[in-house]
Formats: sequence, structure tokens, C-alpha cells
Amino acid sequence: MSATGILRTVLRHVPDSLVPGTRPKAPPARDGRHGHIGAPVSRLDGALKVRGAALFAAEVPMERLLYAATVHSTIARGRIASLGTTAAEAAPGVVLVMTHRNAPRMKAPQAFGEGDGVAGSNLPVMQDDAIHWNGEAVAVVLAETQEQADHAAGLVSATYEPAAAITDFADAQTRARSPGSVLGEPAAVDGGDAEKALAESQHRVDLTYSTPPLNHNAIELHACTVDWVGGGLVVHDATQMITGTAGSLAQVFGLKPDQVRVLSPFVGGGFGGKTLWSHQILAAAASKLAGRPVRLALSRAGVYRLVGGRTPTVQRVALGATQDGRLAALIHTGVAAMTAHNNCPEQFTFPARHLYAAKAVRLEQKVADMDMLANSWMRAPGESIGTFALESAVDELAHEMKIDPIELRRRWEPERDPTSQCAFSSRHLVKAYSDGANRFGWERRDPTPGRQRDGEWLVGMGVATATYPYYRMPGVRARLRLDTASHLTVSTAGHEMGMGTATVQAQHVADRLGVPLEQVSFEYGDSLLPAGAMAGGSSQTAGTVAAVTAAAGALVAEMLKLAGNDSPLAGLKADDVVARDSGLAHARDPSRRESYASILARARRDGVEVEQGGPVPLEQMKYSMHSTGAQFAEVGVNAVTGEVRVRRFLGSFDCGRILNPKTAASQFRGGIVMGIGLALSEEALLDPRSGRIANPSLAEYHVPVHLDVPEIDVMWTDIADPQAPLGARGIGEIGITGTAAAIANAVYNATGKRVRSLPITLDKLL
Repeated sequence: MSATGILRTVLRHVPDSLVPGTRPKAPPARDGRHGHIGAPVSRLDGALKVRGAALFAAEVPMERLLYAATVHSTIARGRIASLGTTAAEAAPGVVLVMTHRNAPRMKAPQAFGEGDGVAGSNLPVMQDDAIHWNGEAVAVVLAETQEQADHAAGLVSATYEPAAAITDFADAQTRARSPGSVLGEPAAVDGGDAEKALAESQHRVDLTYSTPPLNHNAIELHACTVDWVGGGLVVHDATQMITGTAGSLAQVFGLKPDQVRVLSPFVGGGFGGKTLWSHQILAAAASKLAGRPVRLALSRAGVYRLVGGRTPTVQRVALGATQDGRLAALIHTGVAAMTAHNNCPEQFTFPARHLYAAKAVRLEQKVADMDMLANSWMRAPGESIGTFALESAVDELAHEMKIDPIELRRRWEPERDPTSQCAFSSRHLVKAYSDGANRFGWERRDPTPGRQRDGEWLVGMGVATATYPYYRMPGVRARLRLDTASHLTVSTAGHEMGMGTATVQAQHVADRLGVPLEQVSFEYGDSLLPAGAMAGGSSQTAGTVAAVTAAAGALVAEMLKLAGNDSPLAGLKADDVVARDSGLAHARDPSRRESYASILARARRDGVEVEQGGPVPLEQMKYSMHSTGAQFAEVGVNAVTGEVRVRRFLGSFDCGRILNPKTAASQFRGGIVMGIGLALSEEALLDPRSGRIANPSLAEYHVPVHLDVPEIDVMWTDIADPQAPLGARGIGEIGITGTAAAIANAVYNATGKRVRSLPITLDKLL
């Protein structure tokens, strides 16, 4: 058993009162009135964005700013034989051309999972003539304007000595290997003899599904504006990992951590792709070489060359059921592409580990190393594509058994986590299915494929389970400052990528410390602030809430000390008081109350400042904690052209307490929209001969547009998870999970044709 498994076993037998992180304290009710938590508060940063006053990384003004353009390799592996820069250097406005010949000496970055590294890979950046993927940067041109830099980049010439490269996923699969572990979990999980149980099952399916590589396409292109100031590095970046990026850049350039400052107050979409890639390192190196600030904004094609995305997979799902519909065998295995320079295997077997009770299981994933741009996180990595395979297979088995697919899943509902045997902290998936089915009108579905028509359109319904784990990362800290006007400032190096971070945290602080919402300010987006949660793994809210809760407790304790013996609060401890009406009061005797302003005035203080970190997140070790949901799709398939249109969609979710219905609904819908793209249109076309992405633009890589997206209805149980801060689990990624399977299952219900390879394009239906 792994160390993680041993710790989980021990924690199962330890009372919650002795386990840090469990049973977090909720803010007090505000005299029975509805507080800010749970209210549909509009985003506090909305006005800034509407007015165009929110500065993004590529908009920060600097004196004497230079603009950068990158030149990319055209082979997948080998070395640079010659590099001609003379014409580019002589072009108008060009200040310098940086290549491996003149780039500053730098250490290789640490990849995500290596120490504290957050880089996409551990390859050195522009330190020698070696080429590791098709599209790697071989030169950076700096000029006085972006147009001059772009023009000069086209004048750089390069020849190469190619080496044998693995650029065909089918070929790479023949050399598949075990990654050892997947996000700290074992790569293989066995319980019983699953193959034997499958063979003996009265009903079974044994199927292969495949998913293509996908690229990130956030509205805001990856960009940074950098400068060296007083021997230190200042980076205005578009990042989801401010604290980690600062630390990683310090490591690359041999600096102390406090010599690097990363600022990222606004990010125009991240989805896992806004981490540390080579462009930030190249910009900092070029700025150091030129002695001037540099802006490097990647083009859309440049993002495809330098920023990794979702990796391709081939997955086997085999399910065996007894005559009464119990799950006897669950097998989910497969291969994902990866590189030798990163450790990011798509965890596509994770849903199968936690969703359904099976008598015997066999879960294993392998990786196939390729000479390609390192793959990376992309909204619900693993779960999004893993649920496509698993939930499609569930639908296929339900059809073979002539049983409603929702009823079949109900029969598989586990009492405890099927693989870890941990108790669920909170799980209401059956309710989410029931509620969603009633609102969607599931009873109108004809189980026989191809019998519902609307003119030349074949109409069908499909359903699938959504799931994403709860994460709360350690090391998150928050600072609170209270002034004499009872204004609270919350500070943590968090992120605002459009999900409403600042708004929800302001709501939380207002309720926890009993002040009006307009009396709360939230500082974020700066690595000089206390270490913040990364905006990844749907974990930022939980991590930040836990740290702010700890800081609020410290603030209350400090205010009670300052109150002294002359206060109505004299002799009371933190557990004896509640915060309300901009002050503290005895929990059982409201007459014993004093305002924050009064306490500070008597103590002759202009304010109080405290900083705390959240407790160790052992709740996620003691309990199985997952957000779940039911995704319902209705599609139309044109009988003449094969065109697929999603006509209606409903997501019914169980994600604990919903802190802000307005921002939450937006997150759910955004995930579902990405799921529609995953299902119907998105695919990065990797040329197996050269390893080059052949469609690096939004003209050829098709993301959903307004006409592709129907009305999306979302609903939720709103049942608080007693083990999660404020009762809330993550919501940022679950919307994409299950969506592709629900659409694929609806396509089958409409046409009688199974599509097991994404995307579901019309050529697969004609």
C-alpha cells in the first residue's frame, strides 16, 4: 500500500475533531437575515471590464518598451544546422535577435510535479541547438514596434539536421509504458478478477473509444510584459499560478524568491493553459539581454506552437452486469500521449475509480512518449475525456439490457468510495439525476433509436454522469486588515480569470466578519501578497476560503485582546462571540456588543492586520470528496447532411453549497459549452509525418460559436458538504465532464449510430 493509502486508512478511524480541515466553521447567520453567501451578487470587477479599465498582461504600459516575435522550428527532433539572423538584424526598428548563441545562461525549469515547479516541461529554454518538438522557439526578435518585430522574424532563416522522431500516436502506443503514478495515485487499480467477472456476466460490452489532441484557445492570447528593475525581475503575466510562476522564474534565473514579482490581476481565460511556458522565460531573457522592458504576446498560431493542450487517448471500457443489472465487472484501461520531459498523464480512469459500485475492477492507464510539445492541463483533464468513454459504454450496456440508463446507474450507486473505501463526505448524485430528469422531460425519450423526427431532423436524447474531485491545495495564506472605518482589506495572491473570485471572497468576508459588502476590498494578482491558491483543479475557492477563515479567526482574537477590561466583551473568548453589524457581540447575549471602530479607538490603533494559512487539507484524505452531476442533451441530426445540432441541454449538479448563483451558473454553462466543442468540433490535427499541428487558427480549429450553443439550463442541489469550507466543492470544471457522452448518447438515440471517436463530425454519421 502506498503512503497515501496508509494515511487514508488511518484517518478513517480518527474522529473529525482531531483531523485538521474537517468540519470547517461556517460564518454566523446575520440575525436570521439572508447574508451575502448564496446571493446572486454581480461581479465586483464587472464595471472595470465594461469600461476597458482592467489592464491585461499585454496592455501594461512601460517606457522604452520593446516588442518581441518568435521564430519556430519546423522539425520535431534534431538540431539547428544553421541560423541566419543578419537580414533580420538589419531590418527597420530591430534592436536585437536572440538565439541560443547569445541568450543568457539559464537553468532548466522544473516541470509541474517536480518540487515547486509549475513549468509545462523541464526542457532548457534556448540554451543549445537541440530541437525537441515541431514549433519550438529558435529565435526571438526584438523591435520598436510589433509590426517591425513580426516582419523581421520572417527574415530569420534556419536549416536543420533532423533526427528520428516519434510523431505518430499509433506508432507510439506500441511503446506504451506505465507512468508509475497519476497525480500521486497508482496508475493501476485492481479489485478481484475483472476479466473473469466480465466473461461470466450475463450482459456485457467491451468497447474502444478515442479522443483527439485539443488546443487551448482562451480569448486572451498568452502574453507577458517584463522588465528588470534593480537586479530583480518584474513580470506582468497572464497566469493561473502567480506564486508558483514567481518561484519557478527565480529558479531559472538564479534569483532569490523575493527578487521576482509576478502581477496578474486579470486573465482572459485560462482553462489550465495559463501556466509557465517558454515564452515568459524567453521574454525575461531577451529583456535582460537588451536592457529594456519587453512585451511578448503570442499569436494564435504561436499558442499552438508553444503552449501545450489536451493529449490524445485510446481507451478500452468493458462492463459486465448481472441479470438484475448489478455491475459485476468494470474495466477501464488505455493509453495517453505524453513526452519524456513532463509528467502530465491524462487521468481518464479517475471517474471509474469513484462513480460506481462494481464487484470486480481493473483500471489502468499507460503513456506513450512522443516528440511533441508537452501536453498540459485542459479543463477537467482526464475526467472530461474519461467520462466520454465510460458514460458512453454505460449507455451502450443499458441499451443492450433494455433498461433505462438512469435506472441502471441508480442500481450501481455505491455506499462508500468503490476503490478507496472512504466514506463520501456528501453525495447526492441520485437526487441530481431525479431532479434533472423531471425538469428536462426525460420521460418523453423514446428508447428505440431513430423513431423521433422533426422534419428532416432526427431527434434524440442522451444522458451521462458528470464528476470532478474536490481539491484544496496546501500552503494558501491570507492577510486581513481592519481600519477605523470598519473597512476590511483581504489580501492573497489569487487569480481572477472571469470566475468571480474577488466577488465570492468579498461575500464571504462580509458575512464572516459582519460588515456590509461595500466595506470589503479584495487584493489579489500579485506575488508580493501572501501565497495564494492556484486557479486550477477547481480548488481556488476552497483554498482561499480556508485561509481567510483562519485569518478571520486570528483577527477576532486580536480584537478581543485590544478590547480590554473596559469593553462589554471583557473576558470573552473567540468561541463566545459572533461578528455582526461591524462589530463583535456575545453569541447568547446581544447586549454585550462593541463595534470595531470603538475597540480600535479605545486602543488608540489605526487598524489591525493579521495573516494566517489554512489548515492542512486532510479532509480530502479522510473522505471521498467529489462534485457530481447529471448531464442531459437533446440533439437533432440532419438526415440529409449528417449535421449535428444540440437543441437543448440541462446540467443538474451536486457540488455542495453554491456561494453565488449568478457566477456559478456562468461557470457551469461555460464548462458545458467547452463540452459541446469537445463532442462535436474540436480537434488539433497533428501531422504524423512531421509532428506539426496543421490547423493552428480559429478558422481551422473549430470552437463552438453562438449559433452552435442552445439554451443551457443549469440547476443544483445546493446541499452543503460538511467537510468543505463554506460547504462548497469546486464548480469550474465539472460542466465539461459528461457533456460529450450525453451528446454522443443522444446522437445514438436519434440515429442508431454509435460514434466512439471524437469529435462527432458529419462524415461519421453519413
